[in-house]
Amino acid sequence: MVRGARERYGVDVTILRLLAAERPVPHGGPVTYLAQVGEALDGYRPDPVAHPHRAPYAWPGGPAASLRWAARVLTDLGYGAVSDVEQHRTWNLSAIWRLGTPRGPVWLKQVPRFFAHEAAVLAWIADRAGERLVPPLLAAGDDGRALLAHVEGDDLYGAGIATRDAIAADMHRIQLATLDNEAELLATGVPDLRAAPLCDWVAGVVTRHGGGDTGLRALVDDLPARLSTVESCGLPDTLVHGDLHPGNARGTSERRTLIDWGDSFIGHPAFDILRLTEGVASADATHLIGAWAARWREAVPGCDPERAVELLRPVAALRMAAVYANFIDNIEPSEHPYHAADIPACLSAAVSPP
Repeated sequence: MVRGARERYGVDVTILRLLAAERPVPHGGPVTYLAQVGEALDGYRPDPVAHPHRAPYAWPGGPAASLRWAARVLTDLGYGAVSDVEQHRTWNLSAIWRLGTPRGPVWLKQVPRFFAHEAAVLAWIADRAGERLVPPLLAAGDDGRALLAHVEGDDLYGAGIATRDAIAADMHRIQLATLDNEAELLATGVPDLRAAPLCDWVAGVVTRHGGGDTGLRALVDDLPARLSTVESCGLPDTLVHGDLHPGNARGTSERRTLIDWGDSFIGHPAFDILRLTEGVASADATHLIGAWAARWREAVPGCDPERAVELLRPVAALRMAAVYANFIDNIEPSEHPYHAADIPACLSAAVSPP
């Protein structure tokens, strides 16, 4: 959109936020965005009513304030002056900018309050499990701001089975590092989605969004017993990425970096392999789960990873419905079209798996 405005109208714009969407089906239809041309005065607020859930980077002048912060920090870190800036994304889950410096590109990422733990997670993993597994965190600031070192390669959307298995192995290494360290991560603000809080969270979402569906209510009523059986399978609670699809790995098939940790939480590691096997052929999913299970049986002799996966399949869909509901609860109404259709879709998948 930035490039289109420049090519068609000869103006440089900064995209701020979604204003409206004509969206009869998910992920399609015309949209209208608010864009800023030129600089805005600090503190300028053009709306007569300020929505409490608006992200700092969605206000006129908000992106400029974040870019000024990034320039000051990079100078202090010895990166030199920022030579160019390029807006790559902005929506209710993040704003991402590429900054040119004499030492190469750096990324400015800013996230909303409900993803505020992401920078702490990156720092913790780099310290405990190895920096190459996550983007190196150069600095973290107020209002969800973070500066990340550039990672070479591509986002691995469409990765084959071998690369998906390598991503699962990378995540397994991280999860082993979190064993017996869950309290440290919880203290940084990582959400607690172990059995009891997970039950409470999804039950509330089903009550508000389930429309009285008896299948959903039966699933929720059985959830404590189901999660107790999952616990008997013997796998420990760990750090969970929360959105472990190949597009959230960057690099090559030989070396990968796991990105976008805003959805991370403390909970059952099977949630990650369930996400990683979405959309693949049944035989390939069985292979990936088998390799994942073998790693856990080696790490925790006597555990039953495959049974845990099968028990958690409908729970994974319930959790995703709760994730999208949390987004809706914490963003302004004009941006609801990004996620609103996902809640009923996930609830439906919980009782009628694809």
